[in-house]
Amino acid sequence: MRIVLVGAVESTRVALKALRESACDVAMVVTLHPTLAGRHSDFVDLAPEARATGADLLAIRKTNDSETLKAIADAEPDIIFVIGWSQICGSDFLAIAPNRTFGYHPSPLPRMRGRAVIPWTILADEKITGSSLFWMDAGVDTGSLLVQEFFHVSPRETAASLYDKHMVALDKIVRQAVATLADGSAREIYQDESCATYCARRRPADGEIDWGRPAEEIDRLIRAVGRPYAGAFTHCDQSRLTVWSSSLARSSRHNASPGQIVEVDDEAFVVQTGLGTIRIDEWSMADNKRPRMHAMLSRVT
Repeated sequence: MRIVLVGAVESTRVALKALRESACDVAMVVTLHPTLAGRHSDFVDLAPEARATGADLLAIRKTNDSETLKAIADAEPDIIFVIGWSQICGSDFLAIAPNRTFGYHPSPLPRMRGRAVIPWTILADEKITGSSLFWMDAGVDTGSLLVQEFFHVSPRETAASLYDKHMVALDKIVRQAVATLADGSAREIYQDESCATYCARRRPADGEIDWGRPAEEIDRLIRAVGRPYAGAFTHCDQSRLTVWSSSLARSSRHNASPGQIVEVDDEAFVVQTGLGTIRIDEWSMADNKRPRMHAMLSRVT
């Protein structure tokens, strides 16, 4: 089977490694042009992996350009995997390997179709999630399922830890997928539309902390949008303060308004919220500043 892999992030690298170790003939890796790398917080330069696999590397700006489509078609793929790619693949793209083009989604489809699925999994307090490979069709994450792997979401899951779990699951399902496609045992599992849910796009600005919300909700936001994403943020001393990790604090003895710092030590500070207090364990500030930790009852906004 000749395979073309399309993607530009860590999940693409994981998939390429799994394909190489499964002795697949990867003819081409299609990735994002380096000038557009800023579109992905987890962008990966796939050139070293492509060379190690013996695959041609095609860096593109748009999926559905005629030149891109011709280059992929000229590679004569039996199978196309689209893994770690945010652009829509049009009908002409899908026609290159009809009924043999597969997409990846970090959710237990049909639940959580759409965008920003890893943050939304944490924000929605999902207890179980999964990774899915599916036949691509004209819809968005709607095609029949090829293989899925389910796993639990831990109570203190972070974006980074959940991302890592998906990478482990992806490695497994890519190997399963190529095995079933090679021996002809692959079966389509239709998605139950009555169970479908959707995730809206999230932007970095959506990570702004509203200190009037309960501590548990703020803590969940911080865990959901941390590395490899842009992080939750607030402002202190007229500078942007990005919060990377937090924990729920014990009840404070202070009477304070939401957003006021009520306790400090050498490593962290505690902020009053709309309900309860939250300990800020790791943070960074623009221009390498530090909040004035000695200023008890100063305010973050």
